[in-house]
Amino acid sequence: MDEELRSLTLRLRQESGATPAFERLVATDDVDALAGVLTEPGQQLWARELAAFRLGLARDRRAFEALVLLLNHRDPPRCASAAYALARLGDPRTARAAAALATNELRVAYALHPVRLLVELRAPEAVPALITTLRRRLRPHDPYRRVALACVDGLGTLGDARARPVLDEALAHPVLAEAAVRALGRIPKQR
Repeated sequence: MDEELRSLTLRLRQESGATPAFERLVATDDVDALAGVLTEPGQQLWARELAAFRLGLARDRRAFEALVLLLNHRDPPRCASAAYALARLGDPRTARAAAALATNELRVAYALHPVRLLVELRAPEAVPALITTLRRRLRPHDPYRRVALACVDGLGTLGDARARPVLDEALAHPVLAEAAVRALGRIPKQR
C-alpha cells in the first residue's frame, strides 16, 4: 500500500469511527463506486476525501474538482493528501488550479500546499505564481512566512532566472535570507 494512502486511511478510519461504509470504501476497487461517492448527496467529508484520493491515484479525472476543493481546505492534512493525489492524477487543469489557489490573497493562509504542488508539477504556471505569491509575502509584518519560505525554496528548485529579482528582494528579510541565498545559488548564471 502506498505510504500516503496508508497515512490517509489511518487518519480517516479514526475520523469515520471505522464504520462499515469506511471499510467498504477502503476495500473497493470499483472506480465507479468511488466516483459515486463524490456526487451522492449527504456523503461525509471523510468519504469524499477517501474516494477522491483513491480516484486521483487511479488517474481518474472525476476526482479533479473534489481534490482541488480539498487542496484549499483549512485542515493541512487534507491539503497535503489532495496535493499528493493531484500530482499523480495527471489532469492538465491541475497546475492552473494550483496557481489560482497559490495567488489568491483571500486564501493565502492555505497556500502552502498549492505552492508545493506547483513546484512538484514543474508546470509553466509555477514560476510566475510563486514569484507573485512571494512578492506579496515580502511586505513588513506578513504573517505567512511558511508560504514565503516555500516559495523561496520552490523557486530555487525550479531554477528559473525570472526568479532572481524577487529572490534578491527576499535577501533583505532575515527569516528568508538563508533560503534565498541557497535558491539563488541554484539558478544558473545569466550569460
